[in-house]
Amino acid sequence: MKILVTGSGGFIGSALSLKLLNRGNQVIGIDNLNDYYDPNLKIARLERHKIHSSYKHYQVNIEDRESLFEIFKKEKPNRVVNLAAQAGVRYSIENPFAYVDTNLTGFANILECCRNFDVEHLVYASSSSVYGSNTSMPFSIHDNVNHPLSLYAATKKANELMAHTYSHLYSLPSTGLRFFTVYGPWGRPDMALFLFTKSMLKGDPINVFNYGNHRRDFTYIDDIVEGVVKVIDKIATPNDKWNSNNPDSGTSSAPWRLYNIGNNNPVQLMEYINALENSLGLKAEMNLLPLQDGDVPDTYADVDDLVKDFNYKPSMSVQEGVKNFVEWYKNFYKIR
Repeated sequence: MKILVTGSGGFIGSALSLKLLNRGNQVIGIDNLNDYYDPNLKIARLERHKIHSSYKHYQVNIEDRESLFEIFKKEKPNRVVNLAAQAGVRYSIENPFAYVDTNLTGFANILECCRNFDVEHLVYASSSSVYGSNTSMPFSIHDNVNHPLSLYAATKKANELMAHTYSHLYSLPSTGLRFFTVYGPWGRPDMALFLFTKSMLKGDPINVFNYGNHRRDFTYIDDIVEGVVKVIDKIATPNDKWNSNNPDSGTSSAPWRLYNIGNNNPVQLMEYINALENSLGLKAEMNLLPLQDGDVPDTYADVDDLVKDFNYKPSMSVQEGVKNFVEWYKNFYKIR
């Protein structure tokens, strides 16, 4: 099976590509290697793919319609995983058009390529951010998500709606995955664990927002990838019990599905920081700050549907996962 992965130089995209390559798939990787964060980290991730002859890489923006169509025409992938996106809640407030270009225009290009080149299944990244103002916990895919708190979240909600349209009009099977906070080795430098580790090793204070009262459904990268692979393999189907008089938000009469993918075990931010302190053998000096614009206090994933349909079972504890990240960080940046 030939699988095209966009964002293949990214945190999740690279880990997923390796998993697929190791099990014998051909992987076509697309990544523009932009400078939202250090491109050298993305290049280092991609170096891990090159030991596999069944990996081919294209450095392309998904908003580049002509180039994307040429890649699909040449490679004819069986299945597609779209992980390419402009990430980050706060940055969407500073630079909204980056999100319009990649997350909306780019995703429209992906959809058009999938329907024109007979892709069997499109799997794409959504986000827990779509839950926005929701306070009912745990967050369920069957909940209404019409109140996003950032443009980033709004683009991810839009992706789900755009995919549904193509599933309905063209019978394109599509599955959206609402990722909850992903962490682990080779992670993103703009995320808390990376920022905290860097600051603590330098002896600098860490910025702890919402005065440390966050809860996050931290999910280890290996658990995420295991779930994504299972979803790729099972093509989305219509829900034959879907009722337009009482519509279910997570399924459809079209071959379209949504799932939360998280740990189903929210952890207090202070517990997360404590795990990092233990792994580093350092005490964190904290700047306690108010909640940031666009952020939500808590996330908690209801993954019952993913468990039922895919036997999804995340297993990594935060303590062990943070320890693994610290070991990778010190090795990658040659810190003794």
